[in-house]
Amino acid sequence: MPEYTVITGFAVLVVIAAELLYFKSGIFKTAQYWWTMVIVFAFQIPVDGWLTKLSAPIVIYSPDQFLGVRAPWDIPIEDFGFGFAMVTLAILLWRRWLDRRPSSQEVDRRGEDAP
Repeated sequence: MPEYTVITGFAVLVVIAAELLYFKSGIFKTAQYWWTMVIVFAFQIPVDGWLTKLSAPIVIYSPDQFLGVRAPWDIPIEDFGFGFAMVTLAILLWRRWLDRRPSSQEVDRRGEDAP
């Protein structure tokens, strides 16, 4: 099995498992999350397509390291899984950090300037 494919698949599964078993934020059930992913992929497609275009590639993938399936244009499909995992994990970590910060009301009640 190609290395990039295996690592990407592992990353996707780990991030999904982390959300469902650890973070439990429910982001997969929200339209806001899925619209975020649409926006991410809308920018990823032209940039990644330009970087990986077979006519003049800037990024070259070893044929032994990925499945060889490219869509749309010349983008290896593994790039989308990697992008999904990376952005989803960033959102999960950000939400966790925001949830653990004290609110301004809590800070005012304690009479402190910092958490």
